[in-house]
Amino acid sequence: MRYRIGEDMQAVAEPVQDGLISFSALLGLIMGIGFVVAGWRGRQFWLLSWGAGLVVASILYLTAEYMGYT
Repeated sequence: MRYRIGEDMQAVAEPVQDGLISFSALLGLIMGIGFVVAGWRGRQFWLLSWGAGLVVASILYLTAEYMGYT
């Protein structure tokens, strides 16, 4: 996207709010648990490891947000 000279970039679009990022992390946690279960039952190691990584990343972000680091 091209901006005009002198145009305020903050006026173009709203920044992402914290609630949306938290919802995405919570949704990632739920999907990651589903991936782990599906990988375990289907004996697919790549799906199990992908889901486990998503669960760990989501838990770390939600914990950091709860403790006030974000």
